[in-house]
Amino acid sequence: MARGKQPGKVQRAPKVHRAVVTHTVGDFEAAFWPDEQPVDNAVVMTMGALHEGHAALVRAARKQVGRDGRVAVTVFVNPLQFGADEDLERYPRDLDADVRLAEENGADVVFAPSVDEVYPNGEPQVRLTAGPMGDRFEGTTRPGHFDGVLTVVAKLLHITDPDFALFGEKDAQQLAVIQRMVADLDFDVEIIGVPTVREEDGLALSSRNRYLSAEDRAHALALSKALFAGRDVAAQGPKAVREAAAAALDGAEGVALDYLALIDPHDFTEVADDFQGGAVLAVAAKVGTTRLIDNVHVICR
Repeated sequence: MARGKQPGKVQRAPKVHRAVVTHTVGDFEAAFWPDEQPVDNAVVMTMGALHEGHAALVRAARKQVGRDGRVAVTVFVNPLQFGADEDLERYPRDLDADVRLAEENGADVVFAPSVDEVYPNGEPQVRLTAGPMGDRFEGTTRPGHFDGVLTVVAKLLHITDPDFALFGEKDAQQLAVIQRMVADLDFDVEIIGVPTVREEDGLALSSRNRYLSAEDRAHALALSKALFAGRDVAAQGPKAVREAAAAALDGAEGVALDYLALIDPHDFTEVADDFQGGAVLAVAAKVGTTRLIDNVHVICR
């Protein structure tokens, strides 16, 4: 099937029918491929707790495949990508709300499998590894996280067999390692990044934002302000970007910085001061007890 280009700004798709909710691979296949008609199809993979950022992904998927194409949304909280001290059990779950949001924005099928359905033989003994790209930044704080991500993404790509898979640019390192996996291992799918959706005050949408108190939320705005400060001086080069972002974060109340880095999106290494071209300015920090990540794209001159 023909591959499309990355979608531009999209509008909310009209709700034309109810999404079919499936829980097993067999039921998903019957719902997603009800006949042999060759149409483009797309998948949006989520861990649930859907918000407007996910809605933008579903709308972009619908635009990508067109009115006659098919869009699937997966809802699966993947235990492989949670560390021992992370919030697997606490992670928010509301399938009914997730289904409503998915279908209102153009999904045909929601696939919400159990852990046993995805891993029928128990915890997988053979897994994909993100290699050096998965050991940096988020991988330093969350060892093995991207191995879990790639393992479940690979399985879901096999199950859903899409022409296109859409992921949010807010999780920049995740997007980078998935794109590299697809390129290195010859997956027959196009990975499309969709721009981060923000609140009016700049806060990037995240399922974890619901953990923030009102005070924490106000403190969290320091992250996006720092990123915007760096982006604003990108024409002056990488050194200026780093200095402006760091200055904006200096002394930020309630923010415990993990990292602030200017990164080459192709291999997720930090760029040199003489670098020119597109880069990702990324930040991770704890605000209160909640760990947040965010990033912006910058063009260094």
